[in-house]
Amino acid sequence: MSHPHPELGPPPPLTEGGLRVTPLGGLGEIGRNMTVFEYGGRLLIVDCGVLFPEEEQPGIDLILPDFSSIRDRLDDIEGIVLTHGHEDHIGGVPFLLREKPDIPLIGSKLTLALIEAKLQEHRIRPYTLEVAEGHRERIGPFDCEFVAVNHSIPDALAVAIRTPAGMVVHTGDFKMDQLPLDNRLTDLHAFARLSEEGIDLLLSDSTNAEVPGFTPHERDISGVLRQVFATARKRIIVASFASHVHRIQQILDAAHEYGRRVAFVGRSMVRNMGIARDLGYLKVPPGLVVDVKTLDDLPDREVVLVCTGSQGEPMAALSRMANRDHQIRIVEGDTVILASSLIPGNENAVYRVINGLTRWGANVVHKGNAKVHVSGHASAGELLYFYNICRPKNLMPVHGEWRHLRANAELGAMTGVPHDRIVIAEDGIAVDLVEGKAKISGKVQAGYVYVDGLSVGDVGEPALKDRKILGDEGIISVFVVIDSTTGKINAGPHVQARGSGIEDSAFEAVIPKITEALERSAQDGIVEPHQLQQLVRRTLGKWVSDTYRRRPMILPVVVEV
Repeated sequence: MSHPHPELGPPPPLTEGGLRVTPLGGLGEIGRNMTVFEYGGRLLIVDCGVLFPEEEQPGIDLILPDFSSIRDRLDDIEGIVLTHGHEDHIGGVPFLLREKPDIPLIGSKLTLALIEAKLQEHRIRPYTLEVAEGHRERIGPFDCEFVAVNHSIPDALAVAIRTPAGMVVHTGDFKMDQLPLDNRLTDLHAFARLSEEGIDLLLSDSTNAEVPGFTPHERDISGVLRQVFATARKRIIVASFASHVHRIQQILDAAHEYGRRVAFVGRSMVRNMGIARDLGYLKVPPGLVVDVKTLDDLPDREVVLVCTGSQGEPMAALSRMANRDHQIRIVEGDTVILASSLIPGNENAVYRVINGLTRWGANVVHKGNAKVHVSGHASAGELLYFYNICRPKNLMPVHGEWRHLRANAELGAMTGVPHDRIVIAEDGIAVDLVEGKAKISGKVQAGYVYVDGLSVGDVGEPALKDRKILGDEGIISVFVVIDSTTGKINAGPHVQARGSGIEDSAFEAVIPKITEALERSAQDGIVEPHQLQQLVRRTLGKWVSDTYRRRPMILPVVVEV
């Protein structure tokens, strides 16, 4: 199995007749999925998603793929193929289209409807090409065939990309639910037909590669939901991803069965469910869904609220309910259902929300104590089955953390893919398919690009490090006025602290030390403000470390007069 080397340089020019595959996100992480295919000087992008921030990235709203390696080649892009409508696959599209709005978007009906609604907020009207399973479209030099796959959102597609260099199949996110709610199966017959033609490189979803056996059916949770609905005494509040149409359908069915009305809470939930209903993907009995403003007129036992926030996102509706910062107040006897998985890294935030809800008297039903979620990704048994059908000549695990990629690679090897034909890559690694063999050729820049409010890419790792220090240790500011000629102190030092846990009065002990250090520097003829600021920072920092064993941010201000 080949894998990246930390000292890889930029890839050389692509060999004539070769195909280059460069993932810019989604490898070594859950989210930010984006892969660039290059043939004959032209580019095709599959997916362009976002990654949601973790606790060590304070203040960050979203994390994007790094577009720098393709920024000077935007005119070479033939289109963006979107495999399905989850945020980790379409959330980055508006930011790429800001740079070139006329890049065509290719996807299924629901996927395009979801991204078009998102793009309206960015005031972008995209060029779109709607496709469905069985369709085959020529997109520049890329001959693309679309294959139905089952996932936790309707209308998901895999894509087979044919070029003279060979055929590459990108699965997108998929599983093999044999009893899907929408009766839309993963099309194993189509994959078998592609296998007969010859799959030169398979890019396969790795998210559940560590999980043995087969992923349970989505409909398996309906019995648990009905039981919860049958025993709930007051309101039922369900938190789910705003795009999980199948899960919301089961909630609606249970609500209808038990005589409850449903209201959607949160802009993205209202928007997405409206789109799914209008397109016929969500079956809503007449009168079942009502406006949230009308709920006060209904008894609690007839109310179901469906909201976002299943991952503990601070500004989502459920988190705000847990913090008593939402118009909907949790009361004793309410039932809250977290109908989703835990995305790695979100565990602490989710349990914090669960504890907050429980504190106010809610009965919280979640994956840890009831079967209210099944995954949308193929487990190890399904992947083995899939590889035996596809028989790829080369395999590149995608969509997952390192442990998932490794596990997926092992599954491929077990089904007969030669070890030297399995490529374990990471974001930015260029993999060239030349004469039927895939191998790593170099590495391009593929770091995190942070979205913070309206700024994109302006916040970097140094700023995040500062934010972490501020959050963990607080800040101490020092203000000193000196004579620009002599360097002697005219006023100060004045010391103030915020968030450090140190009382301002405690700094009386260090002010003489700062004064002494500045006087000594004046005697040495040092009057340059920056040097004096560094001197103040070192003196105060050493005192705080020795006295309190803390390392707060120290902000010295030296003013000349």
